[in-house]
Amino acid sequence: MMRRTVLTTLATTLAATLCAAGPMAAQAQTTAADFYKGKTIEFIIGYDTGGSNDTYARLVANHLGKNIPGNPTVITRNMPGAGSFIAVNQIYNASPKDGTVIGLGAPTLALDEKLGTQGVRFKAPELNWVGRVTPLINIVMLWKTSPVKTMADAQKIESTLSGTGAGSTVSIYPTVMNNVIGTKFKLVMGYRGSNEAMLAVERGEVEGHSTAFEAVRTAKGDWLRDKSVNIIVQFGLKRLPELKDVPTAVELARNDEERKVLTAIMAASEIGISFFTAPGTPADRVNVLRRAFDATMKDEAFLADIAKLKVGLDPMTGEELQKLITDVSNVSPELLEKIRAAYPSVGK
Repeated sequence: MMRRTVLTTLATTLAATLCAAGPMAAQAQTTAADFYKGKTIEFIIGYDTGGSNDTYARLVANHLGKNIPGNPTVITRNMPGAGSFIAVNQIYNASPKDGTVIGLGAPTLALDEKLGTQGVRFKAPELNWVGRVTPLINIVMLWKTSPVKTMADAQKIESTLSGTGAGSTVSIYPTVMNNVIGTKFKLVMGYRGSNEAMLAVERGEVEGHSTAFEAVRTAKGDWLRDKSVNIIVQFGLKRLPELKDVPTAVELARNDEERKVLTAIMAASEIGISFFTAPGTPADRVNVLRRAFDATMKDEAFLADIAKLKVGLDPMTGEELQKLITDVSNVSPELLEKIRAAYPSVGK
């Protein structure tokens, strides 16, 4: 009789616990879904207005809110400086850790952090990565009057390129090529964003500029159409279909060591135009943002805007992106030292 009473009591207690747990679990899901109702999400862009980063960020911001449960308001804010480090540092260290801030920074963030680049006050894998819109392939282009027509020329003849922040791929990639294969690119720094840097090319202040191919295609499509510029290299792991006759930086490696270094650095092209929220954001809200991002990538109005601007789209989920960032951060110490020797000396 006593044994039966004990078993009955245990069964009653277990049933009560399960009944209580059910509503609690449901409440947790509801809280994540309802959190954003009436909220405002600040979309911080680590670059100046104009250019591919700003264009893509505003496209996503314009459509993301309607795909988040509760339909929060999404506002954009440009916070340029230090190759996007100012914005990333702000989000990592000072922004609310509640899923109400989304950021866009340089695709080299993980590598910059690993190398200890000056100005880095963040840990890239600790950011909660929401998703990637597209890979980002940078190029070097030179005005048609420049004597430098090929990368072979660039190894023999000095050419001036307009530059922006020291931590930006605009300056990182040409400097890497100087250090690895001996090109003679001379960076003229201080331009505020790629739009101003491209204007400098047009004015004849410099011979060329290194920036995202998408930025050139959207802002200076006439340059490509009229062959006003020569594109001599693309910074990616494989050639873009539109640039099938232009070599990648990796293809220009002269030995295995150079190939490994250039491959590790150009992996940033795969990270591309990617978005993140602050570290410490509750996992359920990170999941809400990731699923909303995925839905936005398939949203008909968003796709119509992409088609209208004639820009690329090749999304990656937040989970895949988080793994890619972690993989870049886990580069071996031996390879890291070789990368350090090739990376810009500014900020070491």
